[in-house]
Amino acid sequence: MIKKPSIYILILPIYLYGYNCIAQVSSFAVNGSQSNAISTAVPFLAISPDARSGAMGDAGVAISPDANSAYWNPSKLAFLEGSGGISASYSPWLRQLLPDVNLAYLSYAGKLNERDAIAFSLRYFNLGKSQLYDANQISLGTYQPVEFSVDASFARKFGEDFSLGLTVRYIQSNLSNETIIQGQQGHNGYSIAADASLYAKKPTQQFGNDALFAYGIDISNVGSKISYSNIGQKYFLPINLKIGAANTWYLNDYNELTFTLDLNKLLVPTPPIRDNDGNILAGKDDNVSVVSGIFGSFTDAPGGLKEELQEITYSPAFEYWYNKQFAIRAGYFYENPNKGNRQYLTIGSGVQYHDIGINFSYLIASQDKSPLANTIRFSLSYSFKQQN
Repeated sequence: MIKKPSIYILILPIYLYGYNCIAQVSSFAVNGSQSNAISTAVPFLAISPDARSGAMGDAGVAISPDANSAYWNPSKLAFLEGSGGISASYSPWLRQLLPDVNLAYLSYAGKLNERDAIAFSLRYFNLGKSQLYDANQISLGTYQPVEFSVDASFARKFGEDFSLGLTVRYIQSNLSNETIIQGQQGHNGYSIAADASLYAKKPTQQFGNDALFAYGIDISNVGSKISYSNIGQKYFLPINLKIGAANTWYLNDYNELTFTLDLNKLLVPTPPIRDNDGNILAGKDDNVSVVSGIFGSFTDAPGGLKEELQEITYSPAFEYWYNKQFAIRAGYFYENPNKGNRQYLTIGSGVQYHDIGINFSYLIASQDKSPLANTIRFSLSYSFKQQN
């Protein structure tokens, strides 16, 4: 039996561009600005999986619940209409750079009774084929790295207008091909994480119309760090705080309009500014525990409060429904230039025919500045009948 040679994997588009940009952050300067973006492992967990929220600037914390609610805010599951549903989504990713990277998402949500609901979902991120080389840069064939997560969610309603939710997540990152990298034995990355959330809504009257105001909070991907070698560095998961609010006006029997806004902030350490010897000049040491990283993420930026505020992303959006059968959506995603500079417009539409829903979204951005330009997402869903 021939032993595996000592090789390294040249996943240049994925590691250099992917793990600093796929993770939804850029590590390069844009328009002359200095970037101090935050990088994490398994950044696919931060990619919006479904076309509905993908068309709304990646906002979804407080909008009406559906089969994809487990990703955005699992507590919304308790307010599902009917008895639940299933949804499948697909998105080609970074097609300007790579032809075969894509994200697939499959979810199921169901009501257990009037108060409780559950959901299960699978996220599968295919990073495309990567070339293998030995130490002499001789090609050894190709390898196809993938990452995936499996989720189980539970939500319970407390009263008529408030609910709490919890998700448990298993994460696997198959990037190393279990080879020897820079003298260290490589292996796949594994982690267990959890989400905790709340959702509240209040029926009201606004401008002479029936209306609904809702808000939600979701803390996601709280879990152990990931390592890709026996004694190598461990990396934070993309632990994230999402806060959102949505206001819906029921204009008449046929027309319904929703405006929503989501705020997001990574709860992981901001890299400090160091000198050539590695001494910290500004900021705090980012080699800390998960708990310390979460609580310290609000006060550790080298630039102080100003930089902390720059780490918040904004997603304003709207959704219009006609006769609960046809929807149009649009949104905007804003990220500070010093923290990645993702700024793009999203549009999309949806059709609901009886129990079948079809949704589409399209991302509009400058092709010269954003590798996410022209990103599309498709979602297909099926809603179950109302429980008797």
